[in-house]
Amino acid sequence: MNSQYSGSPAEVYERHFVPALFRQWGDVLADTAKVGPGDRVLDVACGTGVLACAAAARAGADGEVSGLDINPEMLDVARQKGVPIDWRQGRAEAIPYQNDSFDRVVSQFGFMFFEDQAAALREMLRVLRPGGHLAVAVCDALDHSPGYAVLAELLHRLFGDGVAEAFRAPFSCGHRELLVARAETAGITDSGRRAVTVDRHDGQVVFPSVEALVSTERACAWTLGGLLDAYQFGRLAAEAEESFRPFLTAEGAVAFDMPVLILSAIK
Repeated sequence: MNSQYSGSPAEVYERHFVPALFRQWGDVLADTAKVGPGDRVLDVACGTGVLACAAAARAGADGEVSGLDINPEMLDVARQKGVPIDWRQGRAEAIPYQNDSFDRVVSQFGFMFFEDQAAALREMLRVLRPGGHLAVAVCDALDHSPGYAVLAELLHRLFGDGVAEAFRAPFSCGHRELLVARAETAGITDSGRRAVTVDRHDGQVVFPSVEALVSTERACAWTLGGLLDAYQFGRLAAEAEESFRPFLTAEGAVAFDMPVLILSAIK
């Protein structure tokens, strides 16, 4: 494997997944939550800190930003960025902060993996001050992201239902009705002030090549790297060149749409 894909899953995530998918959403979530100078902000499931760092830039020297994640490897990578953020290990379902501690609570691309999504939303609401803003982003439905839909079908054809379903997991919350139902269960819509909205925002996935896309998946144990062996990745790489041909740019990069749903509310 190319040496640029070596390292821990968190390092691969930061080096490859962040520029390809996640970096573009930090400012979008900060805008949605109306993060501004002096705000106290919590990023739940912060990963390597893309959103937390965007919030810190908005909050400025008078603000305070905290990043919470269950994975210590992700937090280690986040700390290396040198941004003055309170990085803390913990679960979204048991946030280790006092009631009404934050002006803004945000989360991007972690909600799909929470063990108890309604409990996580209740915790986010608990630590949010009255009048504060909540914003949570998830991947939209798989059929709205054509490149990943093609990859899911390719995985199904090559390796069967189990691998394909595991790959589809990050898209499992890509439905407005599901997000609203989770919010209602968490008590977010029990008054006019807390009425929840779910808006779609269009984004794009861009990898330098088909090889880069497959190699990134292979190097990350949290995605296909934990499901396929070397022989299977060889088959996937060979087939993917043809499958992703419709998404190739003139420079050989892979680019396709990946919209996001953002649930937002005011406490």
